[in-house]
Amino acid sequence: MKILVINGPNLNLLGVREPGIYGKQSYEELLRSIREGAARLGVEVKCFQSNHEGAIVDEIQAALGAFDAIVINPAAYTHTSVAILDALKAVGLPTVEVHISDISQRETFRQFSYVSLYAEKTIAGQGFGGYIQALEYLKQRPVQQ
Repeated sequence: MKILVINGPNLNLLGVREPGIYGKQSYEELLRSIREGAARLGVEVKCFQSNHEGAIVDEIQAALGAFDAIVINPAAYTHTSVAILDALKAVGLPTVEVHISDISQRETFRQFSYVSLYAEKTIAGQGFGGYIQALEYLKQRPVQQ
């Protein structure tokens, strides 16, 4: 199984940006955690991060025919990007939305997710462990034709 893991804007600043919300671990530590979890599960992952909405859309579109599923933390684009939602719907791959913090307990404007309108599952507030939970879910998910 091949899974594309996408991280949106400012996640490259993990450990620096609002550590009281996102923790003190770096983006490199997140990547290591994802890769170790994927290896334990026997799945292949590609990690991608961008601060640019169009680059994320391009990466989602390129996943068609190349990946079996997507894990996405759209970060701030969660609450604003119809383009990312439309790209996910267009490629039709099983998708799990992940958030390091619990967006349901954050500012009102952060509580709505466009991506959740497509994602099969949303995992929020589990820190880096949410990514591993997403990989586990996708690996155990029955294949649908």
